[in-house]
Amino acid sequence: MTLAPLPLVLGVAAAVIAGLGCIQAVVGAVLAHRFGRRARSSRRDAATPLPALTVLKPLHGDEPMLEEALASFCTQDYPALQIVFGVQSRGDAAIALVRRLQARFPSLDLVLVVDNTPHGANRKVANLINMLPAARHDILVISDSDIHAGPDYLRRVVEALHRPGVGLVTTLYGGRAASPALARRLAAAQVNHTFMPGVLMSRLLGRQDCLGATMALRRPMLDSIGGLAALSPHIADDSALGRLVRAQGGSIAIADALTVTTVAETGLRDLFAHELRWGRTVRSVEPVGYALSSIQLPLFWAAVAVLLAPSSSWSWGVLALVWAVRGITAAIIDRMLGHAGTVPPALLPLRDWLSAAVMLASMSGRRVAWRGHTLHLPTGRIAMPADRQLTPGVEAGD
Repeated sequence: MTLAPLPLVLGVAAAVIAGLGCIQAVVGAVLAHRFGRRARSSRRDAATPLPALTVLKPLHGDEPMLEEALASFCTQDYPALQIVFGVQSRGDAAIALVRRLQARFPSLDLVLVVDNTPHGANRKVANLINMLPAARHDILVISDSDIHAGPDYLRRVVEALHRPGVGLVTTLYGGRAASPALARRLAAAQVNHTFMPGVLMSRLLGRQDCLGATMALRRPMLDSIGGLAALSPHIADDSALGRLVRAQGGSIAIADALTVTTVAETGLRDLFAHELRWGRTVRSVEPVGYALSSIQLPLFWAAVAVLLAPSSSWSWGVLALVWAVRGITAAIIDRMLGHAGTVPPALLPLRDWLSAAVMLASMSGRRVAWRGHTLHLPTGRIAMPADRQLTPGVEAGD
């Protein structure tokens, strides 16, 4: 009996993985389409109370489309809301933007906190800790600065928070390139075609992950887990918050609201560094799950099959079929998000190969670059010298 050459065996294995990746892509696209329909429906639960709430927006400098993103929270169809913006330096460029928003929306309760008091190694969490005393309400919605939300976003979040047993609410998000630049379109494709359907697949399989784009909870729940200080040692503060809430018996709900995040990478080097930071962070929290997520790169595996069996017609057929499936599922998701096309189909293999390179690089090393600082991830926690304490200050709008 003659054994098949090893390259051929490995090529077949790569083709099988590519096929499984196609199945995942199809299921993910269907789930994304259904979610988009729910998020865009006009259905509302009129019986759900809409108590006053506080949105916490930690800021760090000016960013592309930042004013547009923050303004989307100032135009919410919600009866009583406060927005607390926080920066850690009096020279932060975001301060001028907050001032413009206070002038544009004088009837809103918009508060600016300027405070660089350190609270552990996670600077975002330190910013939130400094902002929290200014929050006037018991429902807290922590939202990233680059998130764009529809006018019914807060209503949908509160409706989800009122479901029985729910202790924490998060939202799904897609990527919106700040410009047609290649790096930004490739980064948005990663969010839209891989991350977002992956989250929905995880929910289908029973996982309850918290996504940092939105973290909404009641103040008593936050107090019961040890407050924001419990998140300070973690770079993946959203994942840590989810675990702590579940430990208290609360479930994590995804609101029927679709948000988008601004994708503003300055170039391919910045894109790689950003995704490497994300990859190493996820690997430090969920190493097995992160490794298994390579199935989401079917074009990479199909290309590997061709490289291992270049003279076999079946390997080229697999590549063509996978490319077609990948293009169709990407188009379904882009249409759901209202995009003409995040990237053209010809660039989809480049996106998968780039993701594979990021995964390979993230398998070694525990240092990540974040906002000009180097962080170390021994076990999903951060080790970083604390900054000097500066004079804090709180400034409110009229």
